[in-house]
Amino acid sequence: MGTHDELRALPKVDEVLKRPELVGLPLPRWAVVEAVRREIERRRQAILGGGGASVERPSAEVVSADVLRLAEELARPSLRRVVNATGVVLHTNLGRAPLAAEAAERVAEVARGYSNLEYDLDGRERGSRHDHLRELLCELSGAEAAVVVNNNAAAVLLTLAALAEGREVIVSRGELVEIGGAFRVPDVMRQSGARLVEVGTTNRTHLADFERAVGAATALLLQVHRSNFAVLGFTAEVGAKELVALGAARGVPVAIDLGSGTLIDPASLVGAGLPHEPTVRQAVESGADVVTFSGDKLLGGPQAGIIVGREAAIARIRRHPLMRALRPDKLTLAALEATLAIYRRGAAHELVPAVRMLAMTPAVLLARAERLAQLVGPTAQVVVAVVAVASAVGGGALPLAEPPSGALAITARDGRGAEALDAVLRAGGLPIVGRIAEGRLLLDVRTIADDELDAVASAVRAL
Repeated sequence: MGTHDELRALPKVDEVLKRPELVGLPLPRWAVVEAVRREIERRRQAILGGGGASVERPSAEVVSADVLRLAEELARPSLRRVVNATGVVLHTNLGRAPLAAEAAERVAEVARGYSNLEYDLDGRERGSRHDHLRELLCELSGAEAAVVVNNNAAAVLLTLAALAEGREVIVSRGELVEIGGAFRVPDVMRQSGARLVEVGTTNRTHLADFERAVGAATALLLQVHRSNFAVLGFTAEVGAKELVALGAARGVPVAIDLGSGTLIDPASLVGAGLPHEPTVRQAVESGADVVTFSGDKLLGGPQAGIIVGREAAIARIRRHPLMRALRPDKLTLAALEATLAIYRRGAAHELVPAVRMLAMTPAVLLARAERLAQLVGPTAQVVVAVVAVASAVGGGALPLAEPPSGALAITARDGRGAEALDAVLRAGGLPIVGRIAEGRLLLDVRTIADDELDAVASAVRAL
């Protein structure tokens, strides 16, 4: 059969759609139609390219498992839930902190209908979305005022634009950090309209360096907490209280960017073995005019940038024109309010998933790994073993922390490599993302929720 005959033998889309295999499928019709079109086109291109896709019954060939699989893929949402088995708690690529159940419920409640986002129910007049979390944030941080934007990079940008546009901001050279996605503090500062003044060296900055740099054009002293890396060895840095004292003496406000930010010191989580991290309240108590931090990292809430501090500084930030472009939506505010309410009750270590994961002890985690191994049970395809591993905090937080954990190590009896097993788990209906080390696929149970263990075990058995 020549090329022309092979092309003529390909069925029409309507013919294929009438076949019994495609009638009554629990899939959207548009997805099935598109899958058939793509499969026919694929075979047409193969024929034109000399691939030889001819068959005696082309309709039967086109209506194949490939078409059904493609239709399922097309109908599947692009943004999907996955199981995080990497052990990285705040995995940026996997959405960082999972929401607490209460936060998810509040989001659903607010999303289902209308809300008082910008409506004063008592006064029957227009309100402000920035008022909903002010009291709660002030209570938890000890600050005079607070406002929320869509992420911490936005919080820093807005703070610099509102307080220092066209003027100088002094910052230690060792704090000019780069965060994920190649976003750098100097670039953010440039976009704000402020002029960067670097002082000190990469590893050592002294108060005298700031004192010499302060001048008539100085608008702000900025301290950037190195939350995503560490400088060790011969080092020196200026403390927040020293910087605030200098600012007070020279009449210059001080801002502290905590980056990840936390309301509770990770070192206080009993048995977790995590290092100390300065809290938001400690930064506020230093006397800083502005403190910025993230909502979806160590706090364990939704993506947000939180700005707390003195009333005068926050008022200027709220009034800046950029606020409208950077303000949060109702779903973010709902999730953040519910998360903060959990902190107010003192229940974050139990109810906020990210905090709960970080607080788990090695003994608890190894016991969970043993439970997962028991759920998998004997299998003819793979060998599983419980091993001790090190997890990571992730999300640019606590970079030196490697909390001990437990994991299920998986190797195939048929010689398949860890990469092949990993690909199968990631391709499942509920994708499972693990990590590969020393030729084995590891599923770290620190980041696998209790209600996900059965699904993970079933997927491993199916390998």
